[in-house]
Formats: sequence, C-alpha cells, structure tokens
Amino acid sequence: MNLLKQIEKEQMAKLSAGKQIPDFQPGDTLIVNVKIVEGERARVQAYEGVCIGRAGSGLNENFTVRKISYGEGVERVFPLYSPMIDSIEVVRRGKVRRAKLYYLRGRRGKSARIIERQDYAEAAENMGGGEGATQEISAKEVGGKEPRAKKKGAE
Repeated sequence: MNLLKQIEKEQMAKLSAGKQIPDFQPGDTLIVNVKIVEGERARVQAYEGVCIGRAGSGLNENFTVRKISYGEGVERVFPLYSPMIDSIEVVRRGKVRRAKLYYLRGRRGKSARIIERQDYAEAAENMGGGEGATQEISAKEVGGKEPRAKKKGAE
C-alpha cells in the first residue's frame, strides 16, 4: 500500500472513531444527526431524507440527502467523515436501479415514492432463524407476493 493511501486510511479511522457509519446506498431513507454550534451552545439536529447519490472515495466521500420541507425540496451534501456529523441511521432501504437519483428533483407526491427493498436473509433472521440456521421462508411471510397457482385447465 502506498504512503498516501496509508495516511488516508489512518485519518478515516481517526475521524470515524466512536461513530458507526452504516452501509447505505442511493434510495435509502436516512436520519443524519448534525451538530450545530450557535454561539456557545451546541445542539444536535436531525435531518431526515432520501439519499440521492454518493460521490468521491476514501476521505473525500460525500453523500446527498433530499427532503421536502414545507412543500419545497431541500438537498444537503454531507461529507461522510465530517466531524459535524454525529450519527447516521438507515430508516428504510430503497429499491432503485440508478446510482444517482436526480430524477426525483422533478417529481412530487406519489411519483417520487421509492419501493422498499426486501432483504430475505435479514427477514429470516428477524423471524427467529438465528445465525447459522437455514430456514425456508416464503415471499408471503416477508411481505411480498406468493407465486400464482396454476389454473385447472392449463397444465
């Protein structure tokens, strides 16, 4: 590993010490708790919205979160390893087929909805499967649709 990557890795470890950065991707709904300093007082403000993109790599990685506030779209770009970010929490995972969801800027209401991604392995674990246990789980139990039964006449 070259020296620059090694220094960058050390800085990333130093900045993320004490913080848990979850795995998230565009389409996921996030709550980003941001530290705000007003004069002498400091407080934490929650910013909840949809991640519409990630950019950069390593120490310079950032992500964009979009939310609708009082009928107006608001986007904020957060550096991933910023000391101003207190915590990041994934509320729900979205099923999208793009890396950048800029098309959401032109949409309002129902057309701006993102389908929730179902992780079958995660659902099996939540249903009592436990670690290492293999459990048959149908799509119906997870919340999806069960495969359609064949009609009597068509075989």
